[in-house]
Amino acid sequence: MDIPTSPQHTSPQKIIFRATLDIFPLCAAVTPWGILCGSLAIQIGLTALQAQLLSLMVFAGAAQLAATSLLGTGVSYSPIFSSTFVISSRHLLYSAVFQKYIKDLSLPRRLCFAFFLTDEMFALTSAYIEKHKSFNYLYAISTGIVFYLMWNIATFAGIVVGNNITNFDALGLEFAIAATFIAIVIPSIKNSPILISVLTSGITVLVLELFEFSFSLIASTVMGMLAGYFTQLKGLKNES
Repeated sequence: MDIPTSPQHTSPQKIIFRATLDIFPLCAAVTPWGILCGSLAIQIGLTALQAQLLSLMVFAGAAQLAATSLLGTGVSYSPIFSSTFVISSRHLLYSAVFQKYIKDLSLPRRLCFAFFLTDEMFALTSAYIEKHKSFNYLYAISTGIVFYLMWNIATFAGIVVGNNITNFDALGLEFAIAATFIAIVIPSIKNSPILISVLTSGITVLVLELFEFSFSLIASTVMGMLAGYFTQLKGLKNES
């Protein structure tokens, strides 16, 4: 089906269809991750309803896995809140990127956008903006909703599996986490600043994790941003 690339002449139905097609590969990649979240929630003692509500209300894969793992060890709520906050802090950067596009929208639409804002939605919406030179709320929210539905379906499958299969985590489905982020990051590497930023972030987080630094994610993000910024700045100076 030929879908026009100009957002000004594209019907809402075609925008939704385009968004669904674009997000589908990432939905497939994250499915094992969702199954793992659901099954682990059951194995640590949560009810099926509680496990499903985690995906319905939290909707954050990495944070859900971290929270589920910590709940399984019987720790207090303080480490759970601090860990999930650090893991989810990257969304502050995502929000800063889109702030200029949604600041004039109504509060309900902004809240809806914030809830569905994930790594996958951020990547696809950013690519859409780069391609069309404009922001499309319907496209962004459609990718988020489709991903939300698939994530919860995967979680439900994990709940069913978790009730019937033991040691499900031994299958190594946690690799889906890395695979999903690789699928998001690799297509965005289109120039030297982005490449330097990705390499710097990756190397930094690996080194900091070896030293068990609590805020390795935040530190590696900042280091990657600075490396990319100064690389781009140096390139502009050379051009001038």
